[in-house]
Amino acid sequence: MSKEDMIELEGVVIEMLPESRFRVRLDNNMEILAYGSGKMKMHRIRVLLGDRVTVEMSPYDLTKGRINFRHPTANIGAGSRPPQHRRR
Repeated sequence: MSKEDMIELEGVVIEMLPESRFRVRLDNNMEILAYGSGKMKMHRIRVLLGDRVTVEMSPYDLTKGRINFRHPTANIGAGSRPPQHRRR
């Protein structure tokens, strides 16, 4: 494995920590500390408790990772409609 090889895993955000860090439980029941990637901050993508995310990890330190993708939620809400905008 080279230095640039990253491991991608999926998990669920179980805790929100200070300084925009998150505790993520991976699908293999490991818990890691993760932060949001720069693109997510730039596009103001919010990661909330219970969100399903894709985490990128280095093979050298398997306790920390970077959140690269927030998966869309299946249920937006029963009977909820998209926000309506007024026309001028």
